[in-house]
Amino acid sequence: MKYQGRIQQWDDAKGYGFVEPNGGGTRAFTHIKAFKQRSRRPVNGDIIVYEVEQDRNGNHRACNISLLKDHKAKRLRANKPTSQRKRNVIVLSIFSGALALFTLSGRLPFIVSIVYGAVSLLTILFYGIDKSAAKKEKRLVSEAKLHILSLLGGWPSALLAQQIFKHKRSKSSFMRIYWVTVLVNLILLGLIAFEVISTQAFMVEI
Repeated sequence: MKYQGRIQQWDDAKGYGFVEPNGGGTRAFTHIKAFKQRSRRPVNGDIIVYEVEQDRNGNHRACNISLLKDHKAKRLRANKPTSQRKRNVIVLSIFSGALALFTLSGRLPFIVSIVYGAVSLLTILFYGIDKSAAKKEKRLVSEAKLHILSLLGGWPSALLAQQIFKHKRSKSSFMRIYWVTVLVNLILLGLIAFEVISTQAFMVEI
């Protein structure tokens, strides 16, 4: 069970002190070695998140300690991938639904969907190869190739591959260019759809 409390009587030279739980309760001994990945050394008055264990003499000791700020930051980092997954699911669902609707209604040629499917398979394959190479510290697939595949219609599977392989999604410079390729691809797709619709309207008038 996790508790939240305030550090008291901290002796930084010796690296220990005590923690008083918020709302009252048993005071526990606190040692610098019980902190997990702290961003700085603790000081008197710091609020911490911790668990409690008993030593052989029955005394309470704080363990698995985090500064409250570090604890919150860790939770935000943990929630970020979940938010990204939700966003990606929404983006892919909307695009897939729109592509299917435009294709079935005749506003896009079937060849467009076939191209998207083929390039998407190739894209996810390249992402897998690149991730495997990165783990083995071998020559990677160039980022330019990955971006070209996205531009040609492989961006939906690229978005999926980034989640599956946990690859490239945290590299901001790569992701900025990736989203540009998505935008350009969608513009080109819109132009194709507009051309088909215009042609159909012209044929009806004739």
